Amino acid sequence: MNQDIRAPRVLLIDQNGEKQGVMPTSAALEAAEEAGMDLVEIVSTSEPPVAKILDYGKHRFQEQKKKAEQRKRQKVVELKEIKLRPNIDTHDYEVKAKAMHRFFDEGDKVKVTLRFRGREMAHPELGMKLLNKVQADFEEVAKVEFSPKMEGRQMIMILAPR
Repeated sequence: MNQDIRAPRVLLIDQNGEKQGVMPTSAALEAAEEAGMDLVEIVSTSEPPVAKILDYGKHRFQEQKKKAEQRKRQKVVELKEIKLRPNIDTHDYEVKAKAMHRFFDEGDKVKVTLRFRGREMAHPELGMKLLNKVQADFEEVAKVEFSPKMEGRQMIMILAPR
């Protein structure tokens, strides 16, 4: 900005956005002072560097507003967890499925955890059958991000909204 520009010559763009051509940096600084604004180096990597006459304080304020607007629109994807058991009743399953639909509508991922206790460990195929049912029920609203996998006494699957 202003005297910090080290290049001997710059391509000047005036406050109206029109190219003024390549000129010495000192002449560009004088033009900026006449306009009562700052000379700001926009593209330093080009040859010659591009400098623009603008109000630097106003420019920075506009950039901050733009970044704040982008942050406001940003949606953070959360990972919600639903815990099931292999011998879950149909109504209990429906309640869990309703919650999962709500999570997908909000744009969140869902981690389905199937816990095995005691002798249920002898029948992991029942758990796999249940997770395949979950996968089939949510085929149109969610995609499988992490397929069902046994980890210790629990089987885990992660679904992400489509």
